[in-house]
Amino acid sequence: MKLLLSFTFLLAALASATDIETSLKSAGIKVVGPTDPAYATDIFDYNLRFHYQPALIAYPTNAAQVSKVVKAGTTFNLPVTARSGGHSFIANALGDGRLVVDLSLMKNITVLQNGATVEAHIGAGNRLGDIALALNEHGRAIPHGLYAYVGIGGHGGHGGYGLTSRLWGLNLDRIIEVEVVLANGTVTNASLTTNPDLFWGIRGSSSSFGIVTDIVYDTLPRPDYAIAFEYVWNLDYTTAAQAISDYQVFVNNIPQELGLAVEWNRGNASGFVTLEFGGAWYGAEGQVESVLQPFLSKLPTPSFGSLLGNGTWIDNIATLAQGPLDTSLAPDTNATFYVKSLVTPQEAPMDDNTLLQFMKYLATEGFSTPLDWFVQIGLYGGNASAINAVPQDATGYTHRDSMFTMQIQVTQVPVVTEAGFSFVEGVADTITGNMPPDWDYGSYLNYIDDRLVDWQHRYYGVDYPRLQALKRSYDPTNLFRFPKSIEL
Repeated sequence: MKLLLSFTFLLAALASATDIETSLKSAGIKVVGPTDPAYATDIFDYNLRFHYQPALIAYPTNAAQVSKVVKAGTTFNLPVTARSGGHSFIANALGDGRLVVDLSLMKNITVLQNGATVEAHIGAGNRLGDIALALNEHGRAIPHGLYAYVGIGGHGGHGGYGLTSRLWGLNLDRIIEVEVVLANGTVTNASLTTNPDLFWGIRGSSSSFGIVTDIVYDTLPRPDYAIAFEYVWNLDYTTAAQAISDYQVFVNNIPQELGLAVEWNRGNASGFVTLEFGGAWYGAEGQVESVLQPFLSKLPTPSFGSLLGNGTWIDNIATLAQGPLDTSLAPDTNATFYVKSLVTPQEAPMDDNTLLQFMKYLATEGFSTPLDWFVQIGLYGGNASAINAVPQDATGYTHRDSMFTMQIQVTQVPVVTEAGFSFVEGVADTITGNMPPDWDYGSYLNYIDDRLVDWQHRYYGVDYPRLQALKRSYDPTNLFRFPKSIEL
């Protein structure tokens, strides 16, 4: 019955799509539908686990055109979703029978002085690499992630972590105003003084409330010096567990200018894991080695250890991106993967037994499995973190007492099998199952997990009731709906 209803809905959506397509094209809006040659390419998603058939994809060039698309969705009763860069891990920008608003033609970037503030007005169709290049031309920067092809809309709307975030905060913490199209088609603005309730929710769960078309950032001077670094070891799991225990202590005594991440991969033998310790330093030249030394001194000599880059800000971003920042130079890539995330609390670090079981699992199950996997642990907290300095109720992003955010990922071709899902969930269970039952961990919305059951609490925490009230106010018909969107 459920399959029949879904098929019936899809047929109705496709019938409506014909009328919408005619209407939008007459308004000068580019539209791609199932009969267009470009359709198969345009629905190709970042995560190839998902294969959706939207009713139409519209390509507006300004907020007024976005408004027309949104109104068409309301008129013909089609759910509407926005696509900035298309990097949702569960393809939330797509979906069967949906009207997709692709923002890729909205790529304006304007930098201007407004009193003491140097603002950047950034169209929601821009990608991180292109933004970094444009701001660098003005000697400015904002915090953001490493991968050049990620779109700013979803990235900033749901968090936006990067290695500068301990120093500057999340990407959404630098947003001072947005232009947004609401479910009724109204084009409005939101800031601390205009629609402040909407502004609160957009900074944490933007895609549930409207389509953000333009974002205004309070930019920062680019650092005078920026250098990446990486160290690699192959460790037995008891030594690896002790390393993470030492790391949890180390990060409580580091400067804001140090951004860190560790990554675990398959070891070279059963019982071993590979540890990659990396990050970036944004303080004075010549100091990073001494800052890292208290942690490095507790480990054996690494198989690899080096500073990476020439010390300039833009080279640092390119080094960390591991590729060109200009996204016009090469097409984006795809993969077939499953991801789960854990956000660990600052005040309740993982205990030694949990760390031992965690490392043992990676060193045994992780070695014996044929799966391609990694576990990356980004440092959100630690000493003087700007992320945690923001009051918990200041934005719709709830995790303001976090230590680490873990990304647990498996990649398989051609599909992720049950063994892949089980391995990822097994990694997470070695942590959550060994910590006390009241250990209040969370999950990160930008590493969204389609199999997560208690997602309302893990993603949104105590903010969820307030977000629901906001949803009922600004989108009472649930036009902007997708898996894990805020419920009415």
